[in-house]
Amino acid sequence: MPGRAIAAIFGVRPGIGGLGVQVANALRALATGSAVVHAIGPAAHDDIVRELGPGVIWHVPPDPLPQAIGGRWRAGAQQLGQDEAIGRFAAATVSTLQPALCYAFTQVALETLEWARTHQVATVLENPNGHISNFRQVYVDEARRWCHGFFPGHPTGRMVERVEREYLLADRIRVSSEWSKRTMVSLGVPSGSVTVLQQIVDTDRFRPSTRLPAEGPLRVSFVGTLDLRKGFVYLLEAMRSLGGRATLEIVGATGDWCSRRLYRNAAQGLSVRCEPGDPLPVLQRSELFVLPTLEDGSPFAVAEAMACGVPVVTTRDNGSAEWIREGQTGWIVPARDAAALAAALQAAIARRTRLADMGAAARADTLARTDRRSLEDLCAWATSGRAVA
Repeated sequence: MPGRAIAAIFGVRPGIGGLGVQVANALRALATGSAVVHAIGPAAHDDIVRELGPGVIWHVPPDPLPQAIGGRWRAGAQQLGQDEAIGRFAAATVSTLQPALCYAFTQVALETLEWARTHQVATVLENPNGHISNFRQVYVDEARRWCHGFFPGHPTGRMVERVEREYLLADRIRVSSEWSKRTMVSLGVPSGSVTVLQQIVDTDRFRPSTRLPAEGPLRVSFVGTLDLRKGFVYLLEAMRSLGGRATLEIVGATGDWCSRRLYRNAAQGLSVRCEPGDPLPVLQRSELFVLPTLEDGSPFAVAEAMACGVPVVTTRDNGSAEWIREGQTGWIVPARDAAALAAALQAAIARRTRLADMGAAARADTLARTDRRSLEDLCAWATSGRAVA
């Protein structure tokens, strides 16, 4: 759409965390075209603003919730309130801009999609995970198992209703894995409205370093927020069964009271180090990466580990399982299965002398499936749609 504006709506800072990387990728893709892109959402870091240049115009909402509305006991309600506020700001901005296309992320898209439907403006919705109902159900089930059934977090039931309304209003929905599409379709979203376009990975930054000797306990890593959806408690159970034959480095932090308690109890007596920070040094000194997630659309941590030349263990219930060749670049196990995780870790220990070769194959696979042409493909697909009839 030469010379016509695109509005991109998002609810997190571009480039911060996995979702922030997805937002930054979408903005990079849209900026490869000839249209001016209006980025509507939380402020980006200066380096991303410089990278995208004058073709992207930034519209930053005011603090949507100047007063906290519940802290840890109402984290889900607070997230909903923030996203609704960003959504209202975005719709007001879009109504002034009158763009030819609205490209919006779930949770903050509803008000813009309603405006676009009324004004016959084409829309794309990016869904970072699986279906929102499945996303919530994972948390509810894990809270029932580990937290006495109490789940005050995100997504709330109201958030599920909001996002399901977004699914209905969007002309087209972009997901990043076949797994994500299957969860969407299985819960009622028409298959024809969902398109799989994979995320790109920064393989220049995430690359192998000089390998440490394969001696002492196996060096295992995990990157991600320690919350119920990521399945960290099953990994810690698996580690305990190894009798000290592996160490674990975690890059992340616990996000809620139940996860903090679970981590504190499950990590006792294990060789585990946990702190937030840059995952790159940890990945580069790891021999094996494990992501025992129970639900993930296209987790960047797995892609970044593979780009660093590290074989991976992950579950069937996420998009990154599609990237792994069993026994050649990693292992795929059932979710919520500490025994299966332990067996995969034992297999890695037994093949320790081959892990470097498996990691090299993992990087080669990552290089083959992701490059900057993916950005151009996303831009071409996003801008090819027609306004609603």
